[in-house]
Amino acid sequence: MPEHFDAEETRAPESRENALFGALRTMLADVVETAPALKRQLDGISIGAITDRAALQGIPVIRKSDLVALQAKAPPFAGLTSVAAGRLKRLLVSPGPIFDPEGHGRDWWGSARALFAAGMREHDIVHNAFSYHLTPGGYIMESGAHALGCAVIPAGVGNTEQQIEAIAALRPSGYLGTPDFLKILLDRLAEAGIDNPIKRALVSGAAFPPSLQQEVAARGVDAYQAYASAELGVIAYETSARSGLVVNEGLIVEIVRPGTDEAVAEGEVGEVVVTRLSPEYPLLRFGTGDLSRIVPGVSPCGRTNRRLAGWMGRADQRTKVKGMFVDPAQIAAIAKKFPELGRLRLVVTRADEQDQMVLKAEAASAGSDLSGALEQALQASTKMKGRVEIVSPDSLPNDGKVIADERPAG
Repeated sequence: MPEHFDAEETRAPESRENALFGALRTMLADVVETAPALKRQLDGISIGAITDRAALQGIPVIRKSDLVALQAKAPPFAGLTSVAAGRLKRLLVSPGPIFDPEGHGRDWWGSARALFAAGMREHDIVHNAFSYHLTPGGYIMESGAHALGCAVIPAGVGNTEQQIEAIAALRPSGYLGTPDFLKILLDRLAEAGIDNPIKRALVSGAAFPPSLQQEVAARGVDAYQAYASAELGVIAYETSARSGLVVNEGLIVEIVRPGTDEAVAEGEVGEVVVTRLSPEYPLLRFGTGDLSRIVPGVSPCGRTNRRLAGWMGRADQRTKVKGMFVDPAQIAAIAKKFPELGRLRLVVTRADEQDQMVLKAEAASAGSDLSGALEQALQASTKMKGRVEIVSPDSLPNDGKVIADERPAG
């Protein structure tokens, strides 16, 4: 049985980078005139100069949190597609509502590699329990299964008893869906005294903690995780190495400081920003709003692409303090003025029935001049007074948090 989907997964990293950026420039030149939002995003930027990740950072990030407003101004897809809606394969709706296009082509969502890494092969029968109702989930996974040559049971969500009947009769060896629903199905099969045919699973859309991983494995199911979104398809996937999630081919993934367009150092936690090489939906520096970090080195499974540590929370930390919003970008602006500092974190608390702000700043040495300058910078940036606390280098957690709201709930 082959270990890898194709040779692209094991090519030299520098070859992949050159190929990705060459394909990116070609794609952008082809579609920039037919995707209005993309053209605005590239205003003043030479496509020919986008040769590496450093050049990519000169392009502003478009964030998922802005899509609802952007699509309302320019329905249905905010000018981010390069073809008319009627030329797409499916027009989908995610909560928000956010409207998601699906284009034509084999494995358009890029899920086949993830299914392959999870052990699914041609002629396998897979039970797809992701939703087929308006949202992309079911179609994302089904397209990859079909690309591999699998037969698909389009189960969707709900109707658990009917799904149990289908599993008992059709005997799927694979499962696609959330880890929570996998457990429900396994429990119901056991209660009904039905032998479980499911041996492999690709799960996404919910947390898969170690306790649940162990329970699923004890039931005889070899389950792997995928990180996906409705806009981008499968972004990264787990492999037999069980060592981070390998970034999908055809994507350029960056980790940026929340609230900014700037990449963080390797290993630092930040927002996942993705560039997708899809001519129909050419997303350029799309901010997912999710936090993660790059795992150093190459996966022991032999795949050479970068790896993500997995989902580590949300990047949107915009917080209301004393009736005014404070944004991570404002803290990033302070950091730019004081490049000698390490991490910064604004901690919001409550005392004497009032909101309080404390800016914690990593510095090699403390002094009243530095604290005073930071207090002035904090007030200038947020228009509110706050206290400054100088802490030792590397003492703040590497969790991507720029603003920590520690006020009691309610």
